[in-house]
Amino acid sequence: MAAINEAEIQRGRGAGMQPASRFEKTSRENFDDGWDIPEEETSLRTQIFPDESRTIFAKNESPDIPFSVSVNAYRGCEHGCIYCFARPTHNYFDLSSGLDFESKIFAKFDAARLMEKEFRKPKYIPQTIALSGVTDIYQPIERRLKITRSLLEVCEAYNHPVALITKNALIRRDIDILSRLAEKNLVRAYVSITSLDGNLARRMEPRASTPSQRLAAVKALTAAGIETGVMLAPQIPFVNDHELEAILEAAAAAGATSAAYITLRLPWDIKQLFHDWLKRHFPEREEKVFAQIRAMHHGKEYEAEFFNRMHGTGQYAEMLGQRFHIAAKRLGLLRERSAMTTALFSRPLQAIYADDGQLSLF
Repeated sequence: MAAINEAEIQRGRGAGMQPASRFEKTSRENFDDGWDIPEEETSLRTQIFPDESRTIFAKNESPDIPFSVSVNAYRGCEHGCIYCFARPTHNYFDLSSGLDFESKIFAKFDAARLMEKEFRKPKYIPQTIALSGVTDIYQPIERRLKITRSLLEVCEAYNHPVALITKNALIRRDIDILSRLAEKNLVRAYVSITSLDGNLARRMEPRASTPSQRLAAVKALTAAGIETGVMLAPQIPFVNDHELEAILEAAAAAGATSAAYITLRLPWDIKQLFHDWLKRHFPEREEKVFAQIRAMHHGKEYEAEFFNRMHGTGQYAEMLGQRFHIAAKRLGLLRERSAMTTALFSRPLQAIYADDGQLSLF
């Protein structure tokens, strides 16, 4: 029986397959049974589930990640970026890192109350909190759910420093809060830009904002006094790496003040997903791309070693780093970002969120 080409029937999705969770003891394979099912009956719809976590802070001890505490409003991400290193986290729900990751989203509806609960603890010591870090805080469902905005409201009420990274122009919605935080040196923002080619971006990141919208977001944020950088992540050999200088130039023109990059990371079954994606979109490049990836990771398709996992090793990795450094320095994007303050942290007399998660009236 012929295998279903899921990529043809799942419009607007990044993954074209459903690899089994690495924790499952069995695997499944779809097949075409010959029935002609109308497209509207096979299109994949996003489902939202409550994430009932009792704690909100995720602690990080990795020496190559520039934050130690993060808050993730969502698990799973509708953007559908094929390269997303967080996809395997869905395996902990016995779900696939493929289409499940981008269509079955867990939302932390109680996130703001849980954050405020931490802030109100007498022994709490403020430090910069990174919103995101795993999945995008401004993915499409945030427009309706507004969980990220509620977290920013808590940070503003307590004068707490916060850092954000996103590839969605929806961040412009919250410029009112972000600009007030910026006046007190309490916020830094990063916008992720992987390509200026709208067609390529649509293939890699089908439900993220277009490159032009992301640049417009950088411009709007900086115009509002919010220190904003760009993240070129990931850089993929023979796919988007040739755009590095052009992206930096466009970002600098939009007002970005800093930049950083990482190379492609393929933990667990992301390797399988990325192989499949290349076969569907750039079949002539698949072996060339993976040959270079292996050259960057001592013959492997992924290495988890700290620091090396972010930039790789070898001649290509060194050349990419040199290109980035030269261009970013020329454009003034290598300046060190100033530290945010924790000195203004204070607790309002009354909590802004009641125990039931609703805004408090008194």
